[in-house]
Amino acid sequence: MKANIIMNFTDVYREESFYQHEKFKWIDCKDIKGTNCICDNEAEKEIRQCIALYPPEGLHFIDSGNYHYISKFWTDKINMEFVLVVFDHHPDMQPSIVEGVITCGNWVKTAIDSNPHLKRVIMIGVKDRLLKTIEEKYKKLLTIFSESALQQIQDENNFTNIDIKEPVYISVDKDILSEKDELINWDQGTTHISGLKKALAFILRQSELIGIDICGECSYTIAGLIDPNLRKDNEINAQLLHFFERE
Repeated sequence: MKANIIMNFTDVYREESFYQHEKFKWIDCKDIKGTNCICDNEAEKEIRQCIALYPPEGLHFIDSGNYHYISKFWTDKINMEFVLVVFDHHPDMQPSIVEGVITCGNWVKTAIDSNPHLKRVIMIGVKDRLLKTIEEKYKKLLTIFSESALQQIQDENNFTNIDIKEPVYISVDKDILSEKDELINWDQGTTHISGLKKALAFILRQSELIGIDICGECSYTIAGLIDPNLRKDNEINAQLLHFFERE
């Protein structure tokens, strides 16, 4: 049975309200050491234990982009052939800094290398100049819609046809959104929330959905003060939650 889950690493969700009238399971990870950007082996073991009882189906809010590697832990639970659809301003295909250690910057590459069920990755919204950082050997497994391509899609009120035969798992990093929609602690893109929802709707109309995760929360506190961008965070999360409930 699918479960809607909030994974708490930074307490940012305690300052938001989008989930309060919905049925969500709260998984508290804030006391797990070795999780920020780089997930060490002991932390990985603890996090996997925290989600062990839950299937990949459902909607998972996984905190800031520093924890985007959590997507790999959810997709490792999928026991059928699938396509990973990633909305992200960064390809997350960096070489490993330390062999065997997963990070927010290498988790897609690590998933491709290690998951035999993962057939293809569709990347949407990647910053154009970062595409050349992807190793050539991986490109045959990738379908990429860069930030500029996504902007054209929005302008033309259309979406390039993608043929997806396998079920999909969708991972959304809100860093693809423009600063007008969301302000985060990473370099971010130019996509508007309407364009993101349009692209998501296209994927969902033609594909069987396994599960979804969403990251990209703001930094939560600035010099000890509550980040004023929390309101935007909360509004975007509420929009995405209601969008997925309707779809």
